Amino acid sequence: MAIPSFGKFKAFLWPIHRHEYKKFIPMFFTFFLISFIYSLLRAAKDAIIVTAPSSGAETIPFIKVWVLLPMALLVAYLFTRISNKHTTERVFYMMVSFFLLFFTLFLFVLYPYRDLLHPVAFAEKLQQHLPIGLHGLVALIRNWTFTLFYVISELWGTTILSVLFWGFANEVTSIPQAKRFYALFSVGANIATIISGETIIKLSSIKFNAKLPFGQSSWDQSLFFTLLSVIGLGLVLMVLFRFLNKKVIEKETSSKEILFNATAKIKMSMRKNFSYLMKSKYLLYIALIVVCYNITINLTEVIWKNQLKQLYPDAANFNAYMGHVFILTGILSTATALFLTGNFLRRFSWTLNALIAPAVILGSGLFFFLSLLLKNSAFLTPVASLFSMTPLALIVFLGSLQNCLARSSKFTLFDATKEIAFIPLDRESKIKGKAAIDGVASRMGKSGGSVIYQALLINFSTIAAASSYIAAIFFAVVVIWIFSVRLLGRQFNLLTSSKEPLPTEPEAQPVK
Repeated sequence: MAIPSFGKFKAFLWPIHRHEYKKFIPMFFTFFLISFIYSLLRAAKDAIIVTAPSSGAETIPFIKVWVLLPMALLVAYLFTRISNKHTTERVFYMMVSFFLLFFTLFLFVLYPYRDLLHPVAFAEKLQQHLPIGLHGLVALIRNWTFTLFYVISELWGTTILSVLFWGFANEVTSIPQAKRFYALFSVGANIATIISGETIIKLSSIKFNAKLPFGQSSWDQSLFFTLLSVIGLGLVLMVLFRFLNKKVIEKETSSKEILFNATAKIKMSMRKNFSYLMKSKYLLYIALIVVCYNITINLTEVIWKNQLKQLYPDAANFNAYMGHVFILTGILSTATALFLTGNFLRRFSWTLNALIAPAVILGSGLFFFLSLLLKNSAFLTPVASLFSMTPLALIVFLGSLQNCLARSSKFTLFDATKEIAFIPLDRESKIKGKAAIDGVASRMGKSGGSVIYQALLINFSTIAAASSYIAAIFFAVVVIWIFSVRLLGRQFNLLTSSKEPLPTEPEAQPVK
């Protein structure tokens, strides 16, 4: 059956066929909810860690290496094990339930009794015997419940968003569909970021109410309502995913090899996943791109949050500022996804689209690091005064703008091109490669940035003293990223132009 082509306006803004609504709309809102929850958690985890007693942004690199990376490996291992025994639909419910149970435990036990659970005296004695550069490691131990919350919140983005949702989407969409669907999924995620930013600002402005049974400050009660929202929306997410599977996907195909048939699933282990990854240049290039992105974003975010804490040392104010950053990120990302991403993906080569993210991060990073390195110079003060800002406020603003542009490019063209790169692969490569890349390579990238920070902190004691070295490493990694994209682009072109046909849609015919 011929599918009618779109008119110019619809092709530009809404390239979805009417018969695809039953699949697209539930997938759109599934991605929306996952992204909304992740935005709430991102702001809360940063505010908790950076403003915790005797803590700061320098704690984040130590968390990512000594706690987050081992936990990511453990979660990836558990994911591969349960994926071998259960359907993908059931795996989704099991993983989401794990996260919701932890947030419930944190909300009602770990956070209210943090003063009893945190080993403050031990941490103070430990700090006396360790160099100043290891202050972040001590803070990690001192506030261990906050550390655990940071790690689980971060893993939501990796496990639920990257591995589960995108793995599901890659299985049930063809390349032509992906070029139309994925840009609009990004729009949904960006709208979720905007709404979550407004939500974060409203919750952070809550005044303390002594009549409420939870919390001893306005920040405590703000966190309480934030996590209640996360738990409630997580339950809605599982209901929506159930509807998507039972009412749409299972009716769309009669194949017994559908993703949800446990007998058709490929058995895999962590060791075999990495062995498979190392044998494929194509997958290695994807992994290298993911690692480079995460190193660059980690290098800039930590030093930016270090400056942000100096400007907003209070947790509620810090969290509210992050809400404003999310709103700007969402607006930029929505505009990009709605007006540029889909059209760029359909009109230009994969390589050109994939090069946009590193170019944006390189340019915005240049202005941020220049302002940071000139912080104590006579040049920055008059420049800041032109915008009625202090030098610190200008640095924070440029860091915020860099973060918004980096995240916007990530949520749109970076994610879309990365996911499209998986589609031409056979099903075994998709499952094994994606589990290793999204489940572990992204963590290794962030941990790589954190290892760099730890080495610099041990040698220079503070982030400010090491800022010039951080900038140099940042620019070197972006250059490696650009070369990796070009190499992967050549492989992608060879794969998509091979004689073996890729999944396609029926040929479009003009509407008569």
